[in-house]
Amino acid sequence: MSDTRYVYDLSEGDASMKSLLGGKGAGVAEMNRLGVPVPDAFTVTTVASVETSKRGGKWPEGLEAEVEEGLRRLEERTGRKLGASEKPLLLSVRSGAVVSMPGMMDTILNLGISDESVKAVAAESGNERFAYDCYRRFIQMYGEVVENIPPHDFEDALTALKQEKGAAQDTDLTAADLKELVDRFKKIALDHLGAEWTSDPHEQLIRAINAVFRSWLNPRAEVYRRANGISASLGTAVNVMQMVFGNMGDTSATGVCFTRNPSTGEKALYGEFLVNAQGEDVVAGIRTPRHLAEMKDVLPTAYEQLVDTMNKMEHHYKDMQDMEFTVQDGQLYLLQTRNGKRTAAAALKVASDMVDEGILTREEALLRIEPEQLDQLLHPAIDPNHGKAPVAQGLPASPGAAVGEIVFDADLAAARGGKGEPVILVRYETTPDDIHGVIVAQGVLTAHGGMTSHAAVVARGMGKPCVAGAAGIRIDAIGKTLTIGDKVFSEGDVMTLDGSTGEVFGEAINLIPPQINDDFQRVVKWADEVRTLGVRANADNFEDASKARELGAEGIGLCRTEHMFLVPERLPAVREMIIADTTEKRATALEKILPMQQEDFEAIFTAMKGLPVTVRLLDPPLHEFLPNLVDQSLLVQKLELTGGDPVEIEHERATLTQVKKLHEQNPMLGTRGCRLGMLYPEIPDMQARAIIRAALAVLEREGETVGIEIMIPLVALKEELANQRAIVVAAVEDEFAKAGTSLPYTVGTMIELPRAALVADQIAEEADFFSFGTNDLTQTTMGISRDDAENGFLTAYVTEEVLPKNPFASIDVDGVGELVRIGVERGRRSKPGLKCGVCGEHGGDPDSIQLFNQIGLTYVSCSPFRVPIARFAAAKAALAQRA
Repeated sequence: MSDTRYVYDLSEGDASMKSLLGGKGAGVAEMNRLGVPVPDAFTVTTVASVETSKRGGKWPEGLEAEVEEGLRRLEERTGRKLGASEKPLLLSVRSGAVVSMPGMMDTILNLGISDESVKAVAAESGNERFAYDCYRRFIQMYGEVVENIPPHDFEDALTALKQEKGAAQDTDLTAADLKELVDRFKKIALDHLGAEWTSDPHEQLIRAINAVFRSWLNPRAEVYRRANGISASLGTAVNVMQMVFGNMGDTSATGVCFTRNPSTGEKALYGEFLVNAQGEDVVAGIRTPRHLAEMKDVLPTAYEQLVDTMNKMEHHYKDMQDMEFTVQDGQLYLLQTRNGKRTAAAALKVASDMVDEGILTREEALLRIEPEQLDQLLHPAIDPNHGKAPVAQGLPASPGAAVGEIVFDADLAAARGGKGEPVILVRYETTPDDIHGVIVAQGVLTAHGGMTSHAAVVARGMGKPCVAGAAGIRIDAIGKTLTIGDKVFSEGDVMTLDGSTGEVFGEAINLIPPQINDDFQRVVKWADEVRTLGVRANADNFEDASKARELGAEGIGLCRTEHMFLVPERLPAVREMIIADTTEKRATALEKILPMQQEDFEAIFTAMKGLPVTVRLLDPPLHEFLPNLVDQSLLVQKLELTGGDPVEIEHERATLTQVKKLHEQNPMLGTRGCRLGMLYPEIPDMQARAIIRAALAVLEREGETVGIEIMIPLVALKEELANQRAIVVAAVEDEFAKAGTSLPYTVGTMIELPRAALVADQIAEEADFFSFGTNDLTQTTMGISRDDAENGFLTAYVTEEVLPKNPFASIDVDGVGELVRIGVERGRRSKPGLKCGVCGEHGGDPDSIQLFNQIGLTYVSCSPFRVPIARFAAAKAALAQRA
């Protein structure tokens, strides 16, 4: 016999037992403890659910006996008996996840009613119609949930009967009508199952509990858990509760209420109810619910009790509550209370108002806000009441919503978008060459690529909605069509993207604008007063830098210089530099590029004057700036076969030669970063000069400039950094000498290789600061190709919980996180007080920020639109560390 206990009576629980009794069970037990009227109940624990799942659906030893004993005690307390022909006990069997998952799992109501007990229910209530209404509801719910009978079979039968009887609503059916409906429902079940289901209510209870266990693993629950980061290992509790009836007539009702408006946060009653109904009627839309305020006129005593209870629960939990209630013959019962889900705007208002009302301290208010939710405030969002079904699902790569006509190439996107036309750029995957189209598109949809793919990174940096890696979509770039299932969309058709959920809609959906307001400004200020971790932004142009500063960035932690080379009018000069076969020719080409770089830096430095800016020197392999090998080969062949211009042929042949020369089997681990600078020292020399000239120009024009931080990428060896640092310092000092003035500056490195983290004490001898590039550090530590993995095995790993989360979205704490910890500790051991930051996408992830705060990093850097999220997350991390 197992020592594990699986069943708890209502009186044995409280709010602290949420992980064992689930949110619903713990909430009802806590209300009972506080004297709130609730139906009597017992709860089957989450442990029982988990153990049953591990055993392939077989209950653990002792569970069935505990359920029977729990039922016996409930019968004793209520003076009723399950299945009895006199004073029968009817039960609801409801799920209860640890973390709220509204509507994702199953419920069975009125269990225990049968051909025998329905007569007793009718006699006791004096309401035959009520009794048969309960019976038909039980047959339908039990049939759907436990026996897997298609729901439409029952709904069709109900609709047909109402038409026959001329009934507009369910409530218009008489007792005789409902008796007839019960017979029809029983026949549907008999036809579907080939036999009658068990009439033993004890066996029905066991099967109903099993069905709720199974619903924890149903597809919609799995999707919800993945979307909300809820572990499948938590399991669900099952709440077996004495039925209370909202369908006993005009003195009975059922409803749902919030203690504040979940959309706006306004302190006002918010909810709906139905007279003469059961709970599923409100949420299923079978009848149109009435506003909660109307209940004051219909059921005044119960209404006053409800309002008092709502206030009591909100003050007890110190948070907005979402509550379910039933009124049975004038008597109020609460069935559930939980912290209510709300929009980001509502979360901020509730937090702000509760501080003013003395319910919360500022620190407690900050803990009520989920940083990730703030995305809603910073991007246009889809109207939550749209009621449309998505046609495809991808990765929510960049939040926000976009509506536009689909186009299939970046040039057309740039042409049409440049004219102000709303377009959605649809690509198999984007490349750096597509950036001009991405800039002006409303959003980006890709069939390939992950959360940190090019499309995702660029889109997030620009605040563009992006859905990446949408499985099952087929793109015909030649025919200009997009096929999703049996639907074909042509260029010019309108689509809507929800980058916050990864949903794709085949039509225009109404959008609501960003909701930055006074509550946001006020509460984010509280966060800044609490946090110790600095927050910077990743920005490569004036627009991004300006937006980052507007959203509270304290500088730029990563300015990628390569993006500046990708502008079409600059590519010829860049390619001239790459194709150059002598140092002199390369220097000549670089002289053309230098003023372009300086111009870009001046714009960024102007936006960020007075704040630090970390400029990363050229990082990607040079082949990324050249045409594709196959495409270039075909171009040369075409020119040769068609008698092209000899000068053009010679130029394209030279380009092809260099493309072949620079081709690498694994370029991301090849000639890039500092290795490029080692081979071509003229490149870091030029970039350093452009940085200094820009900083001095801004100083002269604006009266102040930025804190200059020059970062050398992909360092694995101390000697590499020493070499590149010497080149940079020589160029910087030469520029200062020519200008007759100087500015403070630092030279540091990006730690993105495991070896660099392990020998950080050596590298620190040559570095003024470290910045951890956790995107590449994750790839090189875990041996994962980011885009390939996110479109391959990684999704299965996360779904099967081989990995708790996508390691490119939230840092791998034990592996990559430990390397960051080692790098910081060893770097500071060699150079105490060494400034250490993070500039990968993890810099905007709340869970990762918690780790970075524990490690003692100086700052995190993230996409501009994630800066407020990082500010809140850093505050919550600081508060958690104090606790």
